[in-house]
Amino acid sequence: MSGTALLFPGQGSQAVGMGRHAWEAFPIALQTFQEAEDTLGWDLRALCSDGPSEELTRTDRAQPAIFTCSVATWRVLEERGVRFDVAMGHSLGEYSALVAVGHLPFADALRVVERRGKAMWACGERAAGTMAAVLGLDDEVVERACEEAGEVWPANFNSPGQVVVSGSPAGVERLAKLAVERGARKVMPLQVSGAFHSPLVAGAAEELGQVLGDVRLLPASQGKFFSTTELRYPSVDDLRDVLVRQLTSPVRFTQSVQAALTDIDLGIEVGPGNVLAGLVKRVRRDLPTVGTGDSNDLNTAIEKGLAR
Repeated sequence: MSGTALLFPGQGSQAVGMGRHAWEAFPIALQTFQEAEDTLGWDLRALCSDGPSEELTRTDRAQPAIFTCSVATWRVLEERGVRFDVAMGHSLGEYSALVAVGHLPFADALRVVERRGKAMWACGERAAGTMAAVLGLDDEVVERACEEAGEVWPANFNSPGQVVVSGSPAGVERLAKLAVERGARKVMPLQVSGAFHSPLVAGAAEELGQVLGDVRLLPASQGKFFSTTELRYPSVDDLRDVLVRQLTSPVRFTQSVQAALTDIDLGIEVGPGNVLAGLVKRVRRDLPTVGTGDSNDLNTAIEKGLAR
């Protein structure tokens, strides 16, 4: 059996210039950005194209920008005839996956993503939080070190030997020392505005639940959505609760690749960057994964997707 998986990136994949290759070459992508600007009320294309980088990196700006780039890119692929079996995303990327599957209309999802980004930014403003990548330790070792350090939690299981932790600055500092003592190759602080995927953003999860309560979720029109925090295919009725829990739960990307992509023989990273393609290679070396972050990659993804 063979199949195609769509992989949608999350925050951290943003870069000045992203999306331009799509909206300049494909009317459907331009239409998507125009629809986003009408919904948001600000010049999204100018931010994506010209920055500044400091603003594009802000959680409240980065999230709607990455989401729109990803959906615009997916619409290009879809218009060209690319189909898929499974869609999943890394944190924010789950909203792009939900749009691709058909569970959420784009404009509704964008409103949710905008509120989500603002709520997460506000959590970081109210209470200091930070994150760090721990390289070279088994998942279980990092989990035990987090419990011992206190005020720090595993946030992203990205690939074997790469776990991102999230917590208070003091908690992350204690964890870093423990990780080095236990053989970590490196502990890298991340430039983020809060302790995402931890209990420290519970306030944002509460606000997100209220926003999602006003959104109508639809049956899938193609493919299946796989939750990378709960390692399952949620029902439509369960999606709201899954998305609320997602904010304070760890992203289990390693385990998701192992669980959901067993019968997949092509992965397409849909959106800016190639972070997920790199992670997939560390989990499943035999799974070819193509990106869409520039014109050449996007055209290659179309060709490979149509060759299914």
